[in-house]
Amino acid sequence: MTGMTPGSRDAFVPRTFTVLREGYGGGLFIRDCIAGLTVGIVALPLAMAFGIASGVTPDQGLFTAIVAGFLISLLGGSRYQIGGPTGAFVVIIFNVIHKHGYDGLVVTTLLAGAMLLVFGLCRLGSLIKFIPHPVTTGFTTGIGVLIFSSQMKDFFGLAMRETPPEFFAKWEAYCQHASTFSPATLGVALLSLTAILAVRRFIPRIPGPVVGVVLASVAVWVFGLDVETIGSRFGGIPAKLPTLVIPQVTMEQVRLLLPDAMTIALLAGIESLLSCVVADGMTGDKHNSNVELTAQGAANIASVLFGGIPATGAIARTVTNIRSGGQTPVAGMVHALVLVGFILFLAPLASFIPLASLAAVLVVVAWDMSEPRKFMRAFRAPKSDSSVMLLTFALTVAVDLTVAVYVGVILAAILFMRRMSEVTSICSCELGEMARAAGKNIEELVIPEGVRVYEIDGPFFFGVADRFQDVLSRLEGQPKVFILRMRKVPTVDSTGINALENFVRTCRSRGVHVVLSGVRDRARMVFARMGTEELIGRPNICGNIDHALARAGELLAQAD
Repeated sequence: MTGMTPGSRDAFVPRTFTVLREGYGGGLFIRDCIAGLTVGIVALPLAMAFGIASGVTPDQGLFTAIVAGFLISLLGGSRYQIGGPTGAFVVIIFNVIHKHGYDGLVVTTLLAGAMLLVFGLCRLGSLIKFIPHPVTTGFTTGIGVLIFSSQMKDFFGLAMRETPPEFFAKWEAYCQHASTFSPATLGVALLSLTAILAVRRFIPRIPGPVVGVVLASVAVWVFGLDVETIGSRFGGIPAKLPTLVIPQVTMEQVRLLLPDAMTIALLAGIESLLSCVVADGMTGDKHNSNVELTAQGAANIASVLFGGIPATGAIARTVTNIRSGGQTPVAGMVHALVLVGFILFLAPLASFIPLASLAAVLVVVAWDMSEPRKFMRAFRAPKSDSSVMLLTFALTVAVDLTVAVYVGVILAAILFMRRMSEVTSICSCELGEMARAAGKNIEELVIPEGVRVYEIDGPFFFGVADRFQDVLSRLEGQPKVFILRMRKVPTVDSTGINALENFVRTCRSRGVHVVLSGVRDRARMVFARMGTEELIGRPNICGNIDHALARAGELLAQAD
């Protein structure tokens, strides 16, 4: 089944409603329930682990998976997307809470949700997918390194009251407290890690994190190990669902938290659409990116209003849904209801989960996010790409994720402009080439004495304007008529037009006429709107080279 095109009647209709409209029977429901149950079991330890790593309680991670996960499936643009807390947000959530408290995170997420709604309603879904690969590789690898670093206290059982948020300060503190590690805690963490890796290697259909957490919890209970658990640190998980809380938002908070909100919105948009692309590749389906963004916006707003944290589409859980037989968004809603059932009926069991086992789960998540092979492969790319990736990675780890995303995108945009300007060529036209383009013999095409012909091949935008001026300033001799062929110019922007107008004025001051040839309709419309057509003169804008040469002959005759 194909997705809806953005301009169609169903452009903003969630996939849930289109699926139900097409017909939904018992067979599909059973398959969705099985997949939803499987994904719910997988999401259980991950949601709690992401909540703890983000600086909130494990139940807040579960609330996020329930509220945001349900709404992302209900309102989203993909048949298979599973939403919830993910590793991409751990670092920025932790930093926002460290600086501004949970109330600050609520305002930040509300702003990010509003931005995502605007992105979707303005049909920017396709644009977000153009964030360059070196940038996404750099900051996802950096996030993986930061998540790994954040788990060392619980993995080794270090006797530390507080962990510094900065990367280097964190490791300095670890080194200072290295002698305080707990052999029992480290043993539980290694047991969980080994179990997760073994299950992934030999029994991949079974969720490794669940096996690792359950095995560690049983070991702690059977042997009476003195390790920190969810119960000892957080007092367990309350067996009740969250209530709606309307926060107080001030303009000062909005001004202060806007940069972090933009980062969360970009990360949510990028990761959710990337997850949809992965699902499309596995199933042959086609998601609606704009509907997906609006769903992400609504889900993030609702998540923090019910005590959660930011959420997005989760690639691993989405893949699990597909492999478990999920067919429609109902599977994602069932996954959320499975977590509701856990909170209402099995919450006391969560108190026995050792934090070391959740740290082991996140160590594996960090490794998966880092994708060392992809990171190393990027060094074989052009140096400009690998430099952007390395800078984004370094800024993510050493400075701040917000700075890393902005700097990485800006650098990638600059490199893109540079490459586009290199693609566009400005050169003198040979008589033979013009004859072939016009479908004539070379004898049939004559360039009068005093006429020079140049051609622009490629987009004529601000990245090319300076090169245009440089090429024309190096002209040998001064022609009486200058023909500029634009048949290969697909688009032109205001900077390119300004460069063209300056050139026309310069030529006019020297008594040189300028004639344009082969201007496309789109560029000509822009010329008309900006007054360029009037400056050049309508008779001097010709449809093809024959007309341009004829016009040049008229101008030469008038000069004589």
